[in-house]
Amino acid sequence: MAESLSHKFGQIIGELLELAIEPHLRQFTKKNKLFLDKKGERKARAGKKVSWTDGKENKHDLDFVLERGGTENKIGIPVAFIESAWRRYTKHSRNKAQEIQSAIIPLTVKYNSSSPFIGVVLAGEFTSGSLNQLKSIGFSVLYFPYETVVKAFNKFGIDASSDESTPENEFRTKIESWSKLSNKSDVAKELLKLNKKNVDEFFISLSKSVSRFIERVIILPLHGQESSVANITDAIDFIKKYSEDKPKQPLIKYEIIIKYNTTDRIDASFIEKKDAIKFLESYL
Repeated sequence: MAESLSHKFGQIIGELLELAIEPHLRQFTKKNKLFLDKKGERKARAGKKVSWTDGKENKHDLDFVLERGGTENKIGIPVAFIESAWRRYTKHSRNKAQEIQSAIIPLTVKYNSSSPFIGVVLAGEFTSGSLNQLKSIGFSVLYFPYETVVKAFNKFGIDASSDESTPENEFRTKIESWSKLSNKSDVAKELLKLNKKNVDEFFISLSKSVSRFIERVIILPLHGQESSVANITDAIDFIKKYSEDKPKQPLIKYEIIIKYNTTDRIDASFIEKKDAIKFLESYL
């Protein structure tokens, strides 16, 4: 069955979103000494897709992942998962929001020790309910409303508007006009310009997440006394030197709370000392 031209034009707009956001992400990763993984060949993984596996071995394909310690030849620690999507009609927006949520949230559970940033870049018609649904579970949302997408294309002589009655031959004209456009990145730049405030807010959120630092680590060996130290190294040293023989009651478990300057916190519990140390070492 032949692919509909309306669907093909929707793919063009989806690719435009990636074309718009990628240079900013590349600049951001360079500034913050991170690695940007995107669709395409990479020696560290098989195939062209950016795929990550959750704790139940389910594979999820994403548009962009920012890694700390990653290189062309080595997979790093994920510090940001970012997905993008275009939807022309609001009737499809709720399902897309849930699809993105289902792909990314299981990954944040698996990689909770790095507490990755989760972001979505959306364009078209999305209901406030679908946007708020994503925001309510921690997503940063960069949204390009349908009108601004049409306006960005119009500046370069392409009518990107459509509805359910738009005939296929009109989509053919749109696609041909796009194909003939010599510098497609200009449309991407115009889209960013029209939504500058939203773009700036998204990258401020990303920056806060990536640049956050540990303010305090609290260790509570559960047979009595809480100890608080200033950093990961001191926390590891505390656990190594802690004598489990001193208390009258046997050690039940280690409770560890990591507090960040952003008010984020991670709570973890370990019965075995070696597991607690391994957990803390993952932050070094």
